[in-house]
This record gives sequence, structure tokens and C-alpha cells, in this order.
Amino acid sequence: MTAPRTNPPAATATAAGPAGPGAAAGTGRAGPAPVPLVLPGEDRAHSPYTGYTRDHWEAAADGLLSAAWQWATPGRALLDLPGRPSRSGVRSDGLEGYARTFLAAAFRVAGADGKDPHGWLERYADGLAAGTRTPGRDDTESWPLILDHHVQGQPMVESASVALGLRLTRRWLWDRLDAGVQDRAEEWLRGALRHTPAPNNWYLFPYSVAGFLESVGRGDDETARARERATGLLEGWYRGQGWYTDGDGRAFDHYNGWALHLYPVLDAYLAAREDGAAGDIGAGGTRPAGLADDRDGSGPDHDGPDRYGVYGPRLREHLESFSLLFGADGAPIHFGRSLTYRFAAGAAVALGAVTGHTPLAPGVSRRLISGALRYFTDRGATGTDGLLNLGWHGPHDATLQTYSGPASPYWASKAFVALLAPEAHPLWRAPEKPAPVEGADRVLALPAAGLLVQSTAADGIVRLHNHGSDHVRPHEGESGIPDDPLYSRMAYSTRTGPTSAANVADNQLAVEVAGAVSGRRRIHPLGAGHGDGWGWAASWHRPVFSSGAPMVPGLRVDSVTVVRGGYELRAHRVVGAPPGARVWQSGWATGPGEDTRSALHGLYGWQDADERRAPQGTAFTPWAVVPRLTGGAEGTAFFVALASLTAGPRAAPPADAVSETRVRGEVVEVKWARDGEWTRIAFDPVTVEHGADVS
Repeated sequence: MTAPRTNPPAATATAAGPAGPGAAAGTGRAGPAPVPLVLPGEDRAHSPYTGYTRDHWEAAADGLLSAAWQWATPGRALLDLPGRPSRSGVRSDGLEGYARTFLAAAFRVAGADGKDPHGWLERYADGLAAGTRTPGRDDTESWPLILDHHVQGQPMVESASVALGLRLTRRWLWDRLDAGVQDRAEEWLRGALRHTPAPNNWYLFPYSVAGFLESVGRGDDETARARERATGLLEGWYRGQGWYTDGDGRAFDHYNGWALHLYPVLDAYLAAREDGAAGDIGAGGTRPAGLADDRDGSGPDHDGPDRYGVYGPRLREHLESFSLLFGADGAPIHFGRSLTYRFAAGAAVALGAVTGHTPLAPGVSRRLISGALRYFTDRGATGTDGLLNLGWHGPHDATLQTYSGPASPYWASKAFVALLAPEAHPLWRAPEKPAPVEGADRVLALPAAGLLVQSTAADGIVRLHNHGSDHVRPHEGESGIPDDPLYSRMAYSTRTGPTSAANVADNQLAVEVAGAVSGRRRIHPLGAGHGDGWGWAASWHRPVFSSGAPMVPGLRVDSVTVVRGGYELRAHRVVGAPPGARVWQSGWATGPGEDTRSALHGLYGWQDADERRAPQGTAFTPWAVVPRLTGGAEGTAFFVALASLTAGPRAAPPADAVSETRVRGEVVEVKWARDGEWTRIAFDPVTVEHGADVS
């Protein structure tokens, strides 16, 4: 076993009891007393990498709930957390606070087989009764109605968490409600079935609502239609290798794990438990009744549709690549939207362990999920008030979207699906083992998504090279949408974040025409592959300009990334550049005095090198610098550079890594100084070869 990495001391945490007088009475009050997050002492014998055990997960859930419940309305229907409102308004934000924390409480209580020492479920039962009494009314407690996504859609998102919370805790909450409250709750939830979701993972919200209603004997044609519609769309969005696109188009990000895999696999898990154990979620065993040991990918043996037979193996395959996207410090890859959900990135890993649909050993799964939880608790994700703040480490505006409100970070509750594994489960009993990044350098190409994963064991950094995910919807014109730093950049990592749209772009190839700088919008994959210790991915895009003419006719950029060890070879062919055009390539954005270092070295086509400042910084540093190369272009031109992102002991600089670079016609050839091997990149069509006999 490799030596465990040392993490900073754990954040202090009170999670043992109710949150004080305001929460105990179910009344919000101005300026509740702080509820810092306090966790148990470390267990380095059993968890040598993180020190975290199941007790830490329970304490974290209780601490987050205690802090949030101090902001409950008197009737407990809304949790009006402090902070900037989302575009949906404060009432919707209050429902979000109720629903997302309910999900954490449900996993916490269901995983303890109904034991609820802090009385969480009583609070949520009271809130359900108050919120559904007169939905849509403008008063202190009433929940907003669920309408179409473009009218009043956010309540539809929250309906899924309410439905899952009720399904998980059915024996201890739903079955004990008055019939009138049950009927009112059903009527409110059915709003999700009768209105139009956003054209992406939102279709899994009515799917989950319908699953709950069917589980309590309230299914009908309406619930069946909602489920059929969602499963049909999910099939169309599946691209292979365990990856879905989030809606039509090409949007590959963390929504794969915390939505597109989580909802259908969790639904199948709960259905199997209900079929085989009368809804007994938390008691005994390591997998649901009727679910075979599926290390070979087999599904459950029970009547009805074999949901596990489709969705379980897909989750397993997804985790083969997704498990590589966590750094040795526990950080998930910083890529895509809704990153303020933070350790929700571990939800798919946890669900795989709970259901058995995972290629990972139990000790590896716990290493990943506990590493992610600790990464954020150690770095300011909760303030002195104990609330999850809007950001990444601490508050960070550029990480957010317009739909982000004070309770949005509580989708992190999805990670507590891990608690459905009881104390005797191997997830908690097996000793922690190293994360994939800690074993050896790894390269993995994902042609289905157009992504390339590169990790280095010496510094524990994971890099994701993006040649396939753009979050541009099919109906959108490229010039009509703004640059999105969370998707448009060519590379992302577990140690750096993208610069803001107002600063110089990191990891970008841009064309400058008459003072206007291009952006990268729709990305067209050209292939990806890997060999022994190396890999590549390629794409092309049309440069789009935010000022002046939106596009230059015939202007196109073909880009290829080849990775080897800690180096990134970036080769570009610019076609149709007008006279006077300039091209620039930027590298990784890092802060002054950081252990993480960024380097960028020009190999061909570049004329100048400099560093640009990014005063707004990134999610990792309040101020950053970005290395940059520039060169002139006209017609067809080729540009080749070598980049690196390193930490710890200083590695050989990129300038010393390559001994020869040649461009002959449409072919770029690079000779590596270390062993004399060659990388050969041909354009039109794109092919990439690597080896001693390639030149």
C-alpha cells in the first residue's frame, strides 16, 4: 500500500443534537446561534487516507441539518437560508431548503433503519402538512405550485427530492401521515407529471415522483407516461462507455453521476427492496433483496422490468472512468455547471457501492467519497454558521449559475446515499485503499464523450482534456450564446479552475481578428484513443467573436491534445485565417506562491510568450496568472506547444521534454527527449501515432 497522504486537521463539528431553541421549536429567528460543523476524531487505523468512517458521515449529515433547521419557518414548510436569492425567488428557495435537506435526512434515517435520535422526520412531516395545505398562496408556509420549466420550474426539481425522501422513509413518515395530508402531498407532486420539464435531466424528476407514487399504490396512466417518457429520452442521451449527455446536444459533466445515473439506479434499488423486503430500506444485508451479486453485471431476479439490467451495468462502466476524476487530495474534477454541489460528485461512487454495481473495491469507494467530503469540510465549504455556502472551497461567485440560491449547495445531500449501506457493509468495514490517482500515472480516452483523462501519481493531480463537451443546445446559434468557462476551455483539473469570463481565458486557443478575440462554443469531436502511457483526443470548432462580425467565413480550428506523463502536447491547425490575424494559446491558471505550477512552451509557430493576469482569480485562488503564447497567422497555419501542470518536486520543464519538432505538409511530428520516441499527428483526417518507429 502506498503511503497515505496527509490531510489538514478536520473541521470542528457539532452534529450531535438539535440546532438550538429556534430549530427545536421549529421557528426561524433572526441571527440564530452559530452551529459549526463538528466531526468525530480521525480513525487512521481503519481509514489511513482520510480518517473518516461511517460515524463521520452521520455526524456531517446531522451537523448540516442542525445548521439549516435554524432558518425554518414556524410551520416548518420552508427553510429560508440567508444569502442571495436565485432567479426563482425566495419562496422557491425556501422550498429548495426543505427538499434538499430532507434528502439528507432521509438517507440518514433510512440508513439507520429508522433510528432518528434528533427527530428529523417529525420536522419534515410537519413541513409537508403545512406546505401542501394551500400551495400557491402567498403566505408564510405554502409551497409554490409546480409549473412548466420556463414559467415556474424550480419546484419540479425539488419535487424529486421530496418524493425520494418520502419513499426512503415510507415506514416511518408517509405511512403515519393522515390520509388528507397524503392526498394533498400527492396532488402537489402530480404537478411534476402535468407540466413540462427543462429538456435535460429534469425529465428524471417526474420519473422519480412517479416512482414514489407507484410504490405507495397511487400509480396510474399518468405516472406510467412520465416514466416511459424519461426512460425513452435517457436511451437517446446515452453515448456509451457509461456516459450520458445531459439533454440533446453534447453536455458531459457531473450531472452524469448525481442525476442521470443516480435517479434510475436508485429507483431500481428501491423497487428491488420493495419487491423483496416490503420497503425495508435500511435493515440488514449488503444489497437489496432479489439483487444478485452483480460483480459480473447481472441484474435483480424479480418480477417486472429488469431496470438493473440496463442501468446498473451502465453505472459500473461509468465508474470505470469517473473514479479517475478525483485528485489525491480528494478534489473532484472542476468542470461543468452546478459545482457548488461539491461532494455530491461522490454520489455515483457511493450508489455503486451500495447496489454492488461498481468495478471498485469497497475500500477504494470509501477512499473516494470520504476524500471528497473531507476535501470540502477542510476548505471552508461551511462557514462559522455551519451552512454550506455558495461556491467551491468557500464563497465564489464565478462558480455559480443564475439558478443558484442559498439552499442550492444542499444537493450535496445526494452523497449521503452512502448511508444506505449499513454499518456492517463492506463499504464501511473494509480498510481504505488508494484512490486510482495514487497508484500510477494513468491515461484514459473516452471517445464517446470526447474526453481524455490524464493523472500523475507523483503530485496526485488529475487533468481532463475537453474535446467533446460544450453545453450548447442543438437549437442555439453559436454567436448568440456567451462564452461558458465551465465548458469551453480545452482542459480542466482537480487543482485549478477556469478564469472568469471577464478575465483572460485559461487553456484556450483563440484567434484575434481586428482586436476581437474568438471564443470556443460548439465542439465537434474528431476522435480519441490511448496506448501504453499515452493518449490523445481531437476536435474542431468555428471561432466565434463577441464583438464585430460574429464569424469569419471559412475560419476553422482543428485541435489535438496528446498526453504523456505530466506533459500535454497541444497541436492546432488554423484554416482560413484572414490577413493580420493573430493566434494565442494559454495554459493553466495558477496563483502566486502556490505549490501548483503552470508552464507553457512554444514548439512551432509561436513568436512571443508572456503571462497575463486574471485579477478575479479562480475557485482555487483569489488572483491568478496565465501563461500565453502568441503568433501571426494567415490562410492555413500550424501551432504546436507543450504545457504542464505540476505540484511537489519540480519536474523537468517542458522546454527540455521535446528534442525536435517538425511540420511537413499536414503532419506534425514531435520527438521526445527522454526516450527518443515520436508522436505523429496528421490532419485531414486526424490520426495520431506514437512510438519508437513513428516518424
